[in-house]
Amino acid sequence: MNAPSATLVIGATGTTGRRVTAGLVSEGHRVKAAGRRATPVAGAQGVRFDWNEPATWSEAVEGVDRVYLVPPIGSPDPAAVMLPFLRQARAAGVRRAVLLSSSAIPAGGPAVGQVHQALPGLFEQWAVLRPSWFMQNFAASTPHARSIRDEGAIMSASGDGRVGFVDAEDIAAVAVRALTDDRAPNTDLILTGPQTLSYADVAAIIAESTGRPVVHRQLTFEQLRDRWAAEIPLEFASLLAGMDRAIAEGAEDRTSDTVERLTGRPPGTFRAFVEREVA
Repeated sequence: MNAPSATLVIGATGTTGRRVTAGLVSEGHRVKAAGRRATPVAGAQGVRFDWNEPATWSEAVEGVDRVYLVPPIGSPDPAAVMLPFLRQARAAGVRRAVLLSSSAIPAGGPAVGQVHQALPGLFEQWAVLRPSWFMQNFAASTPHARSIRDEGAIMSASGDGRVGFVDAEDIAAVAVRALTDDRAPNTDLILTGPQTLSYADVAAIIAESTGRPVVHRQLTFEQLRDRWAAEIPLEFASLLAGMDRAIAEGAEDRTSDTVERLTGRPPGTFRAFVEREVA
């Protein structure tokens, strides 16, 4: 008897990927956990995968009928590698694809927006997750977390703009449903937390929860772009700084009911996240 088909989770040790893997495993699904080093993940089969090494693709999709897609980090043109992989995956028997994108990038937009636009033509079963900015951007070793620790400040070019920050736990919970429910969403899904917050609000909540002074320091677009460019390619740094400028103009001032509608529970609050992962 053949083993049941597996779900391939790309970026299985990353912020959402490890949570998606854990959620699938907890429900009894077979998982191939893909990463550049085939790092073992509890309950899953580790497999080596690199977007920039097509020789790793065949083994990754063998025995797989659905895939969770995390685009190559920092790439201004992910479609260049993702679309050839997706065509190969379809030919190998993958029938459902769930793509991690961003609330700031519509179908046909820059970067992963090109993959979003192509996905319905490649798979009959699909979903595009478009989360707002991650709450996890303020934890661990992220740039915001480092500036909070080192300078007592969050740097942004977002002005007083508000964001429906969303917990990666909730993104992963939606991804598991999109991957495993009998009917695929076959649409894009805006994911947010339960409320919108400015970066000044975020700083205040972190300060209250940690007992350390934290402020929001406003930068210009150029200042933020150059700050990002010290760590990532200039083109991608400009894209991120442009997203902050869009926040200042109100682009992310919204909430959605997607998390509760698909998972049956309300999304987590920013304060609960801080108390769990920051404080």
